[in-house]
Parts: sequence; structure tokens; C-alpha cells
Amino acid sequence: MDDDIWADLADRFADEAYASVKGHVRTYVMHHQLLDHLPPAPASVLDVGGGAGHQSFPLARAGYEVTLLDPSPAMLNKARQRLPQLSDEARQRVTLLEATGENAAEAVHNRRFGAVLCHGVLGYLEDPHPLIDQLCRCAAPGGLVSIMTGNAHASAVRPALERRWDDALAAFDTRHEIGELGVRGRADTVEEVGDLLRAHGVEPIRWYGVWLFVDWLEFSGAELDPNDTQQVSATAAVELEAAQRDPYRQLSRAFHLVGRKIRD
Repeated sequence: MDDDIWADLADRFADEAYASVKGHVRTYVMHHQLLDHLPPAPASVLDVGGGAGHQSFPLARAGYEVTLLDPSPAMLNKARQRLPQLSDEARQRVTLLEATGENAAEAVHNRRFGAVLCHGVLGYLEDPHPLIDQLCRCAAPGGLVSIMTGNAHASAVRPALERRWDDALAAFDTRHEIGELGVRGRADTVEEVGDLLRAHGVEPIRWYGVWLFVDWLEFSGAELDPNDTQQVSATAAVELEAAQRDPYRQLSRAFHLVGRKIRD
């Protein structure tokens, strides 16, 4: 990429967003969801659009071999700054690679991985087809493909909780919004992403919610203290349970879909 659109946002995203209660909940909930489906360590994991490594570094710590691929030099620099948080042994299991997700297969020299992650990326693309094609190409037979993106069925939640009623009414019929980082994003549905995976030889096996109660609290103006470790831990436990159950997962502002590669 010639222009790094994340250059001015890397600090806010990596240092502030993930340090918040919502950031902790995202990492905690998705880590536990992944562990239910990942092949045993030391399986190889490709994290496409992996940013500063908040999702994949814990996997390296757990014994997985991680390749973090991201198009943003600024985000990869954040990942390098965070590497010392890992043990020497875990750091040896991490590879950082600058490339776009739409060029992932070529960037990894057509290597196949036991799991391919793509979290929080699809919503920044007008057309998700090329990226999903690459994710599925990079998964080994029987490998996992994990996608997290905005839930189009819950688009009205944020503006309603912020009491932006005109925006909330319009959100029932739109897929786009300006996100918390000020970047325009697009939401999808579980059904749509599932159909795209099937078209590329990946069978969806389970989907989860990601954010629910923390969104409702934050957007309605409640103060969530990330330093209150007992409260954060309790919040994360509730979010993990809600993420697996209807109707709660359906109301989550993002969803996490996992599938298994069954054919090329």
C-alpha cells in the first residue's frame, strides 16, 4: 500500500482501544472461542490484518506458530513494540509480514495454515469477496477459518444507545457507519459471510457474539474502569456466556464466525 491509513490511528487503536474494558472483552472472549476450535499447538496460525498482535500473541504464548500479516507499517511497528511482552521462546514463534489480505496467499508463498484469522477487517472493505477467497486459500485441508466483523442485524444499537434517534432509524436500512475510530465501516450478516465461505470450500461450524453489554453501557454513557480488575474479569465472564446464547449473540454489535476447510 502506498498510503498507510492507520498511521494516524495506530496509537489510539493499539494503546487505547485495547486497553479499555471493551478491548479486554474482545480479546478474552475471542481467545476462548478460538481455543474451542483450533487444532492443538504448535499448529500454524495466519492472522490476516492482525494489527499489533492482540489476538495472535496470546496464541504464540500458548504454543502456536504465528504469522501476523498486516498492510500497515504503523500497526506492524506496534506489534514489534509489543513483542518483548512475550517470552523469548514465544517470540521465536512469531513472524511479522507486511502485505495486504487480498494478496495473502502470494505473500506467504502459498503456504497452508492450520488456522487463518481475520478479525475486524472485512468491515473496511466494500467488497469482501477477494479477501475471503484469500483466507480460504491459505487454510490447510481441515484447517480453521475465523472471521470477526460487524453485525448488520444490530446496526441500530449504537446510535440508539447514544440517543441519535434519526441515525438509529436510518441504521435499520443501511450497512455503513462511522466507527469509534472515525473510519467508515460496513457490516455483514452471519448468513452472508457463511455463504461466501461455503463458496470457497469452508463449511461454517459455529458463530458467536463479541460485544453486547459493554456496548450498551459505554454508548449509554456509563464509565467502565479498566483498572478495576475484579469488575473487568466479571464483565468478561458474562460477555463470554452471552456470546454463545440466543437471543444475546444476535444482539451483539459484532459476530465471530468459524469454519472448517473441507475442499479446495
